[in-house]
Amino acid sequence: MVRITLILLFFFSCSISYSQTKINWLTLKDVSFIDKWSDEVDAYFYFPTFGPSVKDLEGKEVVIRGYVLPIDPENNFYILSQNPFASCFFCGSAGPESIIELGLKNKKDKFDMDQVVTMKGILRLNKEDIYHCNYILDKAEVVKK
Repeated sequence: MVRITLILLFFFSCSISYSQTKINWLTLKDVSFIDKWSDEVDAYFYFPTFGPSVKDLEGKEVVIRGYVLPIDPENNFYILSQNPFASCFFCGSAGPESIIELGLKNKKDKFDMDQVVTMKGILRLNKEDIYHCNYILDKAEVVKK
């Protein structure tokens, strides 16, 4: 009986540790954008149409590695980027799909500019709120620095 209990315990602990999905920046490129007018701010903005592979990730725990950009550290506003700040995420071929807004689980976490980290959290897709990124990682926490 003890042996069966240990085997079941081992099985469930392994399945829990693999419940997150490891993604990369290429995965997040399954999105297209259209310019759409916003009366609220009297300007055009990119509004996303998410592809099927990205839609499948919504609400799931994902793991992704990137560069931290401290946008407003005093208010705990950080972005995870495919590229370092010096490469400017909207310059060249990068676009809004190359950044993720971090909703940090631990509000005391602090990061340096271009600090490379692996984060995990719940992926939320944002297609309407112009004041937030298209990708948001809720309950985000560092897996590996």
